[in-house]
Amino acid sequence: MAGLVPFNRRRKDLMSTGFEDFQNMLDDFFAEDWPRPRSLMKDTFKIDVKEDDNEYMVEAELPGMTKEDVSLSIEDGRLSISVNKEEVKEDQDQKNYIHRERRYTSMQRNIFLAEAADEGITAKLKDGVLMITVPKKVHEDKSRAIEIE
Repeated sequence: MAGLVPFNRRRKDLMSTGFEDFQNMLDDFFAEDWPRPRSLMKDTFKIDVKEDDNEYMVEAELPGMTKEDVSLSIEDGRLSISVNKEEVKEDQDQKNYIHRERRYTSMQRNIFLAEAADEGITAKLKDGVLMITVPKKVHEDKSRAIEIE
């Protein structure tokens, strides 16, 4: 047992080929589930922003989130999407537990929308995708003709 090398913890004196880091990277790559499942624990949520003449359309991927976990705000054209989720797994029957898990996820993305209006914004969360529609400000034509004398 004393001669065993833990997985992915290769000692340099056992292998001196110069490829230790590469081999450890391969071990890490193939040790994970393949294909890797999407998880908000390992990265932030993805967003897409589209624009047309009248509005911005923002889509955010939020798998496993409910509308209670998400908050939206806008200030001076900056749309803020915040996610806060807490998961606690407890077994009420077992008092002398040997394993308990808690997870807290908190992420925020800010998007600057130069022509965003503060009113009339709609948002809908369906099938893990948050769809936000932000109307653009209506600019009045303030130009006027100047008469030449």
